[in-house]
Amino acid sequence: MQNRFSYGEAYQALAKALHTVYETSEAQAIAHLYLEHLTGKGKLLRLTEKGTPLTDLEQSKYLAATKRLVQGEPLQYITGEQWFCGRRFFVDPAVLIPRPETEELVQWVMAAVDKAKPASVLDIGTGSGCIAITLSLELGSLQLTAIDLSEMALAVAQKNAAELGAKVQFLQIDFLDGHQREALGKFDIIVSNPPYIPFSEKETLHKNVADYEPSLALFVAEDALVFYEAIAKFGLNHLHEGGRIFCELHQDYAQQTVTLFRSMGYHKVTLRQDMHGNERMLRADL
Repeated sequence: MQNRFSYGEAYQALAKALHTVYETSEAQAIAHLYLEHLTGKGKLLRLTEKGTPLTDLEQSKYLAATKRLVQGEPLQYITGEQWFCGRRFFVDPAVLIPRPETEELVQWVMAAVDKAKPASVLDIGTGSGCIAITLSLELGSLQLTAIDLSEMALAVAQKNAAELGAKVQFLQIDFLDGHQREALGKFDIIVSNPPYIPFSEKETLHKNVADYEPSLALFVAEDALVFYEAIAKFGLNHLHEGGRIFCELHQDYAQQTVTLFRSMGYHKVTLRQDMHGNERMLRADL
């Protein structure tokens, strides 16, 4: 094996290699995050011990990870983890990587729930289970059902629920199949971060998303509103009186989504901006 890198050398080499894939600040952040995962030591400690060499095992893992990272593979699929609302979730290429914008959606749902009253919640397109599991753990009074078309995604979600101690019922359902979704019961809240990116926009995405994250969870044929129309129709017959829908959105289609829900009879439809000032969340009250 080649001479082992020190902590400082490993960081510098990885950050430099990642410049071909990411902006400088993101490349540096990824390098620090990976080395923290690899060594178990935070940024400050590694800086004060920058001359410490990697072990043989760490060097081997580092070299293998570098090859994958410079191809654009997301760090989270290499480390097998992503933090969401203060909890570590297991992730693999079967599921989308949970994002901070979705944390904001979950926080909006939690703020709207009367914690003293039991309520039933349906999470459509659960993926890693991050939404349903977080709601279950934060609001113990909720009864959670989470659905996904992907059997592999459901396996990831079930693994996360078991490791984090959340009570969630997981079901494999194709929500765009009217017969399958009609078999579901009634709920007080529906929440979803559904696929909403038209395939025609795939080339506009960074390769670490377009080439590695699951297409099934990202893309729709061309109609960006197909899932929202299905959710709105479903809610008419499957929401209890006073029920609410919360969705994450494609910012370019936010106003169209509002119009859709209003045309279906939802009397109060609200948009909310994310941390970047983009219209990315919707609430619709029946």
